[in-house]
Amino acid sequence: MRKIIVAIDGFSSCGKSTMAKSLAHESGYIYVDSGAMYRAVSLFSIREGLINDDHINELTLENQISSLQIEFRTNSNGQQNTYLNGENVEKEIRSLEVANGASRISTLGFVRHELVRQQQLMGKDKGIVMDGRDIGTVVFPDAELKIFLTASPEVRAYRRMDEMIAKGENVSFEEVLANVRERDERDQNRTESPLRKADDAIVIDNSNLTLQEQQELLRTLFVEKTLL
Repeated sequence: MRKIIVAIDGFSSCGKSTMAKSLAHESGYIYVDSGAMYRAVSLFSIREGLINDDHINELTLENQISSLQIEFRTNSNGQQNTYLNGENVEKEIRSLEVANGASRISTLGFVRHELVRQQQLMGKDKGIVMDGRDIGTVVFPDAELKIFLTASPEVRAYRRMDEMIAKGENVSFEEVLANVRERDERDQNRTESPLRKADDAIVIDNSNLTLQEQQELLRTLFVEKTLL
């Protein structure tokens, strides 16, 4: 079986990471959560006071972006955590505040250019599964398998809310749904690498699919590509 690159794009809270992690685990591929990289930059910006509700200090962030060290490490339980400058920030980057900041941060050209550069280096030897918004269109336009994942805003909001409540966050459905729609609008209409389906991507709407059905479909598509 040949090594390939699997690019999984789609809207927020569609389960891209769950899908990608599962496939990477089964295939022995490297998994990269590109969204976590933008969240890490968002967290850094929040901590340093570079972003608030109305403004992003782009000049200072641009001067510091190349010095940020973002890594993925697997813990003893087989779970992958995101590290920012040597600190495990996996829990911190999953908050609604950081997610919203990441959506704004990701519109900045210099941020995208730096993170895309890092992502392409990660995939130079193939054998990688990466999920995000522009993996099949910008990061790996020649990826052998491209998936575009979607689901209704309401379904995605319920999924996201359940995750956040399980982590002890007090959020309402209306608040999460508004955030999902805001992120969709921003992702699709930003100037830099807007969210769009690659021409050769396979669309999967998982609004009514079970996790098992979704994984079986992806597994079949993966095997077909690696046997070509």
